[in-house]
Amino acid sequence: MAEDLQITEGSKEEKYQSLIPQIKGLVDGETDLTANLANICAALKSTFHFFWVGFYQVKEDQLVLGPFQGPVACTRIRYGKGVCGTAWKEAVTQLVPDVDAFPGHIACSSLSRSEIVVPVMVDDKVWGVLDVDSEALAFFDETDKKYLEYLCDEIVAKVTK
Repeated sequence: MAEDLQITEGSKEEKYQSLIPQIKGLVDGETDLTANLANICAALKSTFHFFWVGFYQVKEDQLVLGPFQGPVACTRIRYGKGVCGTAWKEAVTQLVPDVDAFPGHIACSSLSRSEIVVPVMVDDKVWGVLDVDSEALAFFDETDKKYLEYLCDEIVAKVTK
């Protein structure tokens, strides 16, 4: 297990390409879900300096806050509400360049300006979501979408089982 991340300088894609194998190393052999999700959040925040990064898990009719890095957050989000609830309802990544323009956006922090939310699918159902926020407008792009979806599909989904 790695104790320190080796953060690569370079493009966003190069950083993801370096980080993903390190995240695999962090979670490999660890069976505790909370520990794994917490380390994934810490690795993403350390590498990309996101404003906020965390997981919400589906519990009955709500998304409930799980491990995260950043300022305090909304604890519960209803199905179909806000960016996270929409990602859950539609089971598709939400890439939002300006959260103020998103219908029904839930402002957990007024400092958040853009957001990407990736559903975590387990057994063909949304288990939860990975939510990432930035203080900059239009911060997230197709590179983030590609690698965060890979992370959720290939690593997070496996540690939730």
